Amino acid sequence: MITEFQDKYRWLSNFAYVKINLDGIEYPSVEHAYMSAKSTNPEWKRICSNSDNSPGYIKKSSRVVTLVSNWEEIKLDVMQECIRQKFSQEPFRTQLLATGNMHLQEGNRWNDKFWGVCLKTNQGLNHLGKIIMQVREDLRKN
Repeated sequence: MITEFQDKYRWLSNFAYVKINLDGIEYPSVEHAYMSAKSTNPEWKRICSNSDNSPGYIKKSSRVVTLVSNWEEIKLDVMQECIRQKFSQEPFRTQLLATGNMHLQEGNRWNDKFWGVCLKTNQGLNHLGKIIMQVREDLRKN
């Protein structure tokens, strides 16, 4: 079981640098692309596509953007698209397949119970881990 996307498993993190294309714009990581989808503001998309801005900076800055009206309905689909793109590229594809049937958990200490599992309480839905495991299964089939 992989309990968090740190250290030797940091490549599983959305902060890993990999080219992601959403709506014709290239982003330097899953985090950049996903956060860009929260708003239709062209300036926000420009900020998110700038590789000089770290994934952490983008995540923190996204807290003040005006969300698209249907964000809650589309956010899982947006993440799934970004994750599919990431793991269709090397070396991420090979690394993911090498995890075999291991359970993947986005363990965190910042109480994110939607995308991961809070390691302080061991509670969470682990949506990110589930999406990555589904993509891994799909890659195996192809």
